[in-house]
Amino acid sequence: MIDLTKIYYFIFGALTIAGGVMGYVKKHSHVSLIAGGLCGVLLLMAGVMLRDKPQTGLALGGAVSLALVGWSLYNFFPKHKMMPHGMILGFGVLAIVLTAVSFAKK
Repeated sequence: MIDLTKIYYFIFGALTIAGGVMGYVKKHSHVSLIAGGLCGVLLLMAGVMLRDKPQTGLALGGAVSLALVGWSLYNFFPKHKMMPHGMILGFGVLAIVLTAVSFAKK
């Protein structure tokens, strides 16, 4: 299960970075660029950490995913915009589920 979670963190991290870059390009949002880049890099780091320090990697990936889900919920319901809020919400919830299952199996 750790291997699946690791791959998912890599995918989620790359998509988060790409989303931050897209937000910057489309709306000139420095906040999107910084937040997307930071969260994406942290998710990539969590994926790398799963090899040697799985507990730490899962904690980091879970914390970043929780933060992204919280941000998405805060923004999704008032605006009802699927991009990027709904997409991040879906990816984040799946990351939390994978993290919880990986912790349980560890």
